[in-house]
Amino acid sequence: MSSVADQVLSRLVPDFEQEADPERAQQQQAYMRDQFPYLGLPLPLVRKLSGTVMRGLPRPGEDDLRAIVLRCWDLPEREFQYFACEILRAGALGPGFLPTLRTIITTKSWWDTVDPLATRVVGDLVRAHPELVATMDDWSADDNLWLSRTAILHQLRWGTATDTRRLFSYCTAQAGHRDFFIRKAIGWALRHYARTDPAAVRGYVDAHRDVLSPLSVREATKHL
Repeated sequence: MSSVADQVLSRLVPDFEQEADPERAQQQQAYMRDQFPYLGLPLPLVRKLSGTVMRGLPRPGEDDLRAIVLRCWDLPEREFQYFACEILRAGALGPGFLPTLRTIITTKSWWDTVDPLATRVVGDLVRAHPELVATMDDWSADDNLWLSRTAILHQLRWGTATDTRRLFSYCTAQAGHRDFFIRKAIGWALRHYARTDPAAVRGYVDAHRDVLSPLSVREATKHL
């Protein structure tokens, strides 16, 4: 009998390719700065087809998910990586899955996959397994900007459970980063946390205006 990964891929590829829209694919590829080829599927359709692909199949275990995700990352069209992000959001992952997440965060890296992985998958995993916080500390200082962005954003949905000291320390450590995606992540993380504790964010920004980029400050204070 074929593995769960084989069964998923045998459905996934033809189902997605059947809905391909070459004209839309060109538009998507141009919007993403020609980083990846596309089939031309809008995200709502990706999500709908993802449910169809998985319907009736055994619930994938962690090893199945690892195999599915890595095989999706080997496929050229970007929608297959979107599918992988979707099934990871619904998967039951243990701490041993974090190295696989590191692999896909640092491979074919762009905001469209890194951000949902950071805010939904990595964030949920670290919250469920606090021992992984040490890895976030390492990622926050990593030379790979996508790992650093993931660390900055991983608490985005934590609300009152946010480790404020850690969030602020990550932002301060990368405040001078020259890349747009890090500066934007700092502002986004601070702006989102301001929904929970606006006074803390206002105080942090006021105390660090001399090191934060104008972009980070503008984003952080947008709703303050």
